[in-house]
Amino acid sequence: MFRYIAMVWAASHPQQAAAAHSLSRNWQQRADWHAALLQPGLHVFTAGSKPGINMEHLLPEGFGLILGKLFRRVEFDSTPSPCAVFSDDDAASISRSGGRALVDHFWGRYIAFLPSAPGGTAVLRDPSGTLPCFRTCHEGVTVFFSWLDDLLEMIGPAEKLRVDWEVLMSRVMHGPPNGRHTALAGICQLLPGERFDVGTGQSSLLWSAVDQARSAADMKTEDATRLLGHAVRSCVRSWAACYETLLLRLSGGVDSSILAACLSPRGTPADVICVNYHSPGSDSDERHFAMLAAGRAGRDLITRERDPGFRIERVLQIARMPNPVPYVGAMNASSDASLAAAHQAGALFAGTGGDPLFYELPSWWPAADYLHDKGLDTGFAAAAMDAARLDRVSLWRATRLAWQERFRPDLAARVQTMKNALLATELTEKPQDGLRFAHPALREALDLPIGKHVQTVALMYPIGYYEPFEQARAPESVHPLFSQPLVELCLRLPSYLLTRGGQGRALARRAFAAELPTQIVHRRSKGGIDDHVKAVLQRNLEFVRALLLDGELCRRGIIDRAKVEEALSGRPTTLPWLPGLVHELVAIEAWASRWKH
Repeated sequence: MFRYIAMVWAASHPQQAAAAHSLSRNWQQRADWHAALLQPGLHVFTAGSKPGINMEHLLPEGFGLILGKLFRRVEFDSTPSPCAVFSDDDAASISRSGGRALVDHFWGRYIAFLPSAPGGTAVLRDPSGTLPCFRTCHEGVTVFFSWLDDLLEMIGPAEKLRVDWEVLMSRVMHGPPNGRHTALAGICQLLPGERFDVGTGQSSLLWSAVDQARSAADMKTEDATRLLGHAVRSCVRSWAACYETLLLRLSGGVDSSILAACLSPRGTPADVICVNYHSPGSDSDERHFAMLAAGRAGRDLITRERDPGFRIERVLQIARMPNPVPYVGAMNASSDASLAAAHQAGALFAGTGGDPLFYELPSWWPAADYLHDKGLDTGFAAAAMDAARLDRVSLWRATRLAWQERFRPDLAARVQTMKNALLATELTEKPQDGLRFAHPALREALDLPIGKHVQTVALMYPIGYYEPFEQARAPESVHPLFSQPLVELCLRLPSYLLTRGGQGRALARRAFAAELPTQIVHRRSKGGIDDHVKAVLQRNLEFVRALLLDGELCRRGIIDRAKVEEALSGRPTTLPWLPGLVHELVAIEAWASRWKH
């Protein structure tokens, strides 16, 4: 499990220097940690580095240190991007540009420590945000870290962290925040593509999803199809080249099946083992589609039943994080770890993020986007027809809504609000600033057309890198669809081009039509785990009821005690509550309980 922790201070400040060296001393003596860089004002330590996967790139001439995995940007041609090797010219260019050359000419998962004038340090998080980058201040020393337990071990138990209830309440109301704040007071995070200068305390966004979405790249369907296919193949195969053996989570949906096609024996020399999880329910068994995809790709498929006996109380013992961690998607973590160990697989690939990336958003929005971008020209009728098919509404309704959005845009629809029937009425009726803890670029993004705005926001949440249950036992998590060049391309392609033909993921389906089984190319149904999530909740109802009714969310009036009792009574109710939202509240309550003093 790759981790890092770094201390930055003013080398000319005696008190800061003394505090920094005190923090650093024990780390220098630990056999499980490596001193990647020790220089006045900056000490960086790493654990779990692996050649070709996560490495320490010490730039020539003292131009800084880059941690992680990087590729050099090249024109896409379906082959893997070359791994980054930094020349003197590269290092000088990165330093002169304040890190912008790194963002523009390289991609991957990385954290960079770069010199800044005069004699200071700036820290840059890569645009994918794959590696976490948290920041806090301790005795005048700025500490950057990826894994919270490392920080807690370094600063000692005397430092008491407390919950920031304003951030946590915003999460309950508006979903996970994607801004700089975390739910722990005193700990913030660098945004994807953000550069933070420790000496001046100033931040600058060298990369923003909003900026990418504003750079529209309208092109012919054939050209966009070819470019998208090249980009997906290149990014997926670039990551696969890092591993000799890997697992692929293969549901049989379009996204994971596209990954399987890219990872066929013709596409990569890596040994790829496909894994499919299934459970009883109306939409929870996709083995048929997974078998079709694996067979077409020429890869072996392992099937496993989802564990209905998952014990939710395990969330009380997971790794401590600066934010609550949703656990529903991690309930198979133990099986993943066992399979990875049995097959000596170093990574688990998944198609996470494909819904917003390829635009599986069933709405009339692309018609409104077309009007916003091009106005009422000869192409609007086709765009409106596609949008009507996508939303399964009449052409008249899609057209009317598009015109209404063009001239009277619903700006409130651009701010996410969680519809949870268990929240206290007083909370839901109270005016809320839904953007208070959001990415700062979102306040200036309301001019984006609604379909592109929704897609952009969805792509601004980095996918979790660490597995909170199995931790070091877990295979490395790799989400190739969140690669920077691919995200940039899909943000620039208009929604009405991504859905041309009136189907979600239309352009992606077209790009891989020759490599996927016909049943998957034309598949409109989408698998899910709703029945499994409900079954797990029913088996853990007593624990969940006690945790929520006796917890801080009830005590602070964030959730309504009477509504929770009614919903979790096991009796029929008219409350429109959903099991998934209960699991979300459990994750938040269990996380908050770890920080009681």
